[in-house]
Amino acid sequence: MIPSVLPTYSRAPLTFVKGEGSWLVDDTGRRFLDMGAGIAVNALGHAHPRLVQAVTDQAQALWHVSNLYNIPQQQALADRLVELTFADTVFFTNSGTESCELAVKMARKYWSEKGQPERIKIATFSGCFHGRSSAAIAASGAAKMVDGFGPLLPGFVHLPFGDHDALRAAMADPELAGVMVEPVQGEGGIKPLPDACLKGLRDLCDETGVLMIADEVQCGVGRTGKLFAHEWSGVTPDIMMVAKGIGGGFPLGAVLATQAAAQGMGLGSHGSTYGGNPLGCAVGLAVLDTVAEPGFLDDVSRKSGLLRQKLEGLIAAHPDLFGEVRGLGLMLGLTCKRPVGDVVAAGYDAGLILVPAAEDTARLLPPLTISEDEIAEAVKRLDAAATALKTPA
Repeated sequence: MIPSVLPTYSRAPLTFVKGEGSWLVDDTGRRFLDMGAGIAVNALGHAHPRLVQAVTDQAQALWHVSNLYNIPQQQALADRLVELTFADTVFFTNSGTESCELAVKMARKYWSEKGQPERIKIATFSGCFHGRSSAAIAASGAAKMVDGFGPLLPGFVHLPFGDHDALRAAMADPELAGVMVEPVQGEGGIKPLPDACLKGLRDLCDETGVLMIADEVQCGVGRTGKLFAHEWSGVTPDIMMVAKGIGGGFPLGAVLATQAAAQGMGLGSHGSTYGGNPLGCAVGLAVLDTVAEPGFLDDVSRKSGLLRQKLEGLIAAHPDLFGEVRGLGLMLGLTCKRPVGDVVAAGYDAGLILVPAAEDTARLLPPLTISEDEIAEAVKRLDAAATALKTPA
């Protein structure tokens, strides 16, 4: 029998019917502590009252009109993002993949407007993930992403992660338009780019004129303890891709840019039917206003320190199972010495949601609103999962 849903996902045998803060409830009534937050999407947890109110109020007023008309909610969210970031202008999308598409177009159009249309190449790094569209998989270049989907969009240069010599050589290419980088690789295994490396990349971009494109789809919107992860290094990109947490669970994304980087994107150069709709922007504004409240990000950093400390203790208790903890803020990865799928499955048995990454990393991406008691409970459940894995059947 042909499945009615295209079978592209390897789904866990779980069906959730309700969410409450940091908790999920399945169709049997069992409660799971959610340390995945829908892959860093539910930044404020499940059914946050402020978001519920925002979407309810807006749904009762106006859902959709299209970008043929002014959308006050879109303007308000764009103004807030410009106020809080490096950006001069914002385009709203529905996802990180769509944000990637626009970022590539914007970088190429920038050079075309400057009379150098041959500058179309975008450099990326091994282990990167920028989405599932044709451009995004071409940006990755990984065999598991691209096999069978050719011909790919040309113009991408793939560099080894952390290879400064390769980066410097690529920057000398007169056809290079931009460098796309995740300040913290998510799917690649929770690998933060050292501050010195991000600063060095910014310096190279300034020297060559190449545009710096930050992919903050997973690491942005407070996830690392700053509003956006690049802020830790003290540098700013020219273009930034955003999604996931900015909608708090509602499909919403954005591309933020300086006026200079966006200079080629005039009337008719890009569009989106749903992007920046009143519903999405009303929720996004509620998310952003919450995350930007005084003390919120300091609290994320404090809770990150607590979670990291407890994970270090877990590693000490199970050195044969876990290797190290890495990451920033509440975007942490725990490397595993057994298949990460086994660890994730044992977590399910213990009532804990984890997210796998790369080949050996369990991601911990809890709601930014998680409590200290819930952090302690999460590590307790992870300890139980580890013990079960080591117990003979």
